[in-house]
Amino acid sequence: MLAQAALQRAADHVRRGGVIAYPTEAVYGLGCDPAAHPAVERIVRIKGRSAGAGLILIASDLAQLEGWIAPTASERQRLDTHTAEPVTWVVTAGPRAHALLTGSRGTLAVRLTTHPLAAALCRTVAMPLVSTSANRHGRPPARTALMVRRRFGAEVDYVLGGATGGRANPSEIRDARSGAVLRRG
Repeated sequence: MLAQAALQRAADHVRRGGVIAYPTEAVYGLGCDPAAHPAVERIVRIKGRSAGAGLILIASDLAQLEGWIAPTASERQRLDTHTAEPVTWVVTAGPRAHALLTGSRGTLAVRLTTHPLAAALCRTVAMPLVSTSANRHGRPPARTALMVRRRFGAEVDYVLGGATGGRANPSEIRDARSGAVLRRG
């Protein structure tokens, strides 16, 4: 019951254009509604990173990414491939994907999250979420809710507590067109 109330509070912040932190497969992520430009800009500022770097979207299922990505047939086939480890795919961007998300490229990085709490959050808000590691650019990411609170304080509107998935490294990133590994997990 407590977990459901916390999920609802996190969802309410996202729906109001807030920035939240939540556990993912390896680290805590900073997230927001990807269509809420001020919130996306806020995440970029909080992290202190270039707006040209682009961001990742996580979703609980492929349907949530409709309009955000426009995968070719071969990209869709790769997205439908289930792997034992989480994979972030760089896919052809759809019409909803704006420059802050894509880094002004024609692609968008997306992951069907395997983390139960992150997936439940996406289902609760009924949309994908921006997902970038909870850290300042060049610094180690936070792995606990307490670390997020200590590092970011009031810069984050809500911290959804929970355990990360226990992975040592963030997800592998692959190009959905070629299957090439862009970053090892």
